[in-house]
Amino acid sequence: MTKPIKILFTIPNFDTAGSGKVVYDLVKGVDRNLFEPHIACHHDRGAFFNEVKGLGVPIHIVEFSTTYRPFSTFPLRLLKIIRFFKREQFDLIHSWHWSSDISEPLAAKWAGIPFIYTKKAMGWGNRAWRWRSQLSTQIITINRDMEKGILAPYKDKLRYMPLGVDLQRFQPLARTRSTPLGHRYQEDDFVIVSIANLAPVKGIEVLLEAVRMLEDTQIQVLIVGDHHNAYGRALKETYSSTQVHFIPKQLDIRPYLAVADLFVIPTKDEGRKEGLPIAPMEAMACGKIVVGSDISGIKDILNKYPQCLFEPNNIENLKKILEKIKLMEHDEKIQLGKRMSEFIKENFSVNQFIKSHESLYVSLYNCYHN
Repeated sequence: MTKPIKILFTIPNFDTAGSGKVVYDLVKGVDRNLFEPHIACHHDRGAFFNEVKGLGVPIHIVEFSTTYRPFSTFPLRLLKIIRFFKREQFDLIHSWHWSSDISEPLAAKWAGIPFIYTKKAMGWGNRAWRWRSQLSTQIITINRDMEKGILAPYKDKLRYMPLGVDLQRFQPLARTRSTPLGHRYQEDDFVIVSIANLAPVKGIEVLLEAVRMLEDTQIQVLIVGDHHNAYGRALKETYSSTQVHFIPKQLDIRPYLAVADLFVIPTKDEGRKEGLPIAPMEAMACGKIVVGSDISGIKDILNKYPQCLFEPNNIENLKKILEKIKLMEHDEKIQLGKRMSEFIKENFSVNQFIKSHESLYVSLYNCYHN
């Protein structure tokens, strides 16, 4: 290999810091002596985009995928993508597109460029996922359940590579009793935090109903996420109180994790569900106890802690777990948080995540260029 491997990372946007943050960490972390990373996205909007610009890598604002309709002009639109891929002479393309789009892998195939996609969520929805998978050179799965079902026929293409947490940024946090936005908690309050892009599948109402059933005024709940949508507004109107507070999404979630005695991710077992949720992993890295619904992705990070998993949508089940953890001795809570932090360090570090991707990129490059 005489020159760095030129990799294009594609992602529709950086409107949120979910998958965008994963791509950011990957681009930031790859060895620049071995790789020349580029990014392509559909637009430059989003609060996180300025962070991405700070990486100092080429960013292409370009339509790297296209709709199929109208069919009569689809070949022309596809040709534009092919020309972009060829003009820039990318060695590899790694897609972080959430959809089952086939235009991107089809363009890559016609341009003669190996194409990888990361399956980020459990939803399949349509047969286009099969076409996307057939056109791809490699498929990266981020939880174990993805290796079953629709991806099972492509087992020779599958590579399990779970997402990773930046352990330089997310380290055990001292417990605090206030947030930058002015929320103040008493020393004997039991603070539950949940951080998510608010959508019905996130099941936040399951958590809030469980808390309501407990009728315990010491329990305080902080929901962090964009609530300016129908679901978020409905939650806020129904549950906002002196006990439950909603705040907008935050670029730095650490001050909000610091007030937490417990982090809860109550995702439902329906729709796209979770791939491998980052927020609870970050909470665990910070030494916080995490409770989550027993579904794909969440059970990957809580498999050693079955006492912290509850049946999806089961309010009574979650209520009992919340009550049990609240009544634990202080030292017992501290030790459980420490064990969860060590588990993340050993299994889900961003360094492991980056190294596994570097190995795949080199292997594919050598396969196609030797």
